[in-house]
Amino acid sequence: MEAPLYPDFPPHSSTPRGGQPAFWVGPRYLAGDDGVLYDVVADTLASLGWTSLTIVRGRHEPDEAPEDRQVLRSTVLHISPDALRWAQWGLADEPFVLGELPIAWQVSARAEVSSPLAQWSAYFTRDVPGEAVVDFLVALDASDQPAVPLSGSELVLEAVDAHGWFRDSDQPQAAATDPTFTTHISLGEVPPLIQDSDPRVLAAEYDETGPAGWQAWAEPALSAPWLWAASFAASVPQDLVAAFAASLSSTAPVLRRVLPEATQERLLRAPAI
Repeated sequence: MEAPLYPDFPPHSSTPRGGQPAFWVGPRYLAGDDGVLYDVVADTLASLGWTSLTIVRGRHEPDEAPEDRQVLRSTVLHISPDALRWAQWGLADEPFVLGELPIAWQVSARAEVSSPLAQWSAYFTRDVPGEAVVDFLVALDASDQPAVPLSGSELVLEAVDAHGWFRDSDQPQAAATDPTFTTHISLGEVPPLIQDSDPRVLAAEYDETGPAGWQAWAEPALSAPWLWAASFAASVPQDLVAAFAASLSSTAPVLRRVLPEATQERLLRAPAI
């Protein structure tokens, strides 16, 4: 997948979306989010009956007109009908980052409504394909026990195996990569600040092993900036991570108008007529 199907129709990300031709593209994991990650996910959550609340933090000087107010952070919180799961969108003035990319969506779940703390959280930066985030959330919405940390890492690896990904020769039970060797999923050390109720997380600085969580990322070229990243706390149920992995690695083409500059030459594409 190194060359476009139709090289005479190159994408131009700077062109307004209204004037962009639509393409069916693949592979999905290099196709980006089409610049509509919030809309795609928010529309899905609304169709599932989740409610939303917008939270704005800003700075308002005395005698300043409302339209001149400086907004520093705008967060939209989506809550499931049973209030056991929620998804938060926000690109902050001091963002929480993965692979030097700011977090766009944070998804969490808890065991009981009375508990103020999340049992686990998962994080997605921009340019994670919206289809994969949606499939993760649909699986979460359908789960009877969203806060029960199901075991079995094979669920995740089998999901990508089915779509032609390769197991890591050194860690066949914990890591895999796509056929172009640009996108990876790995079970291992969890990045700092990932929220999880597992008490071993608090003691991780004293225990080098600690609990392991899934991480996924796309690196278009060796040592190049990452295109996107996703991180799952150790307590995220394996079947939910498997739903994300299956969607991410799917060979079905996705509809796009805006392609990531870093990967557009690696994408197969055909005009959507």
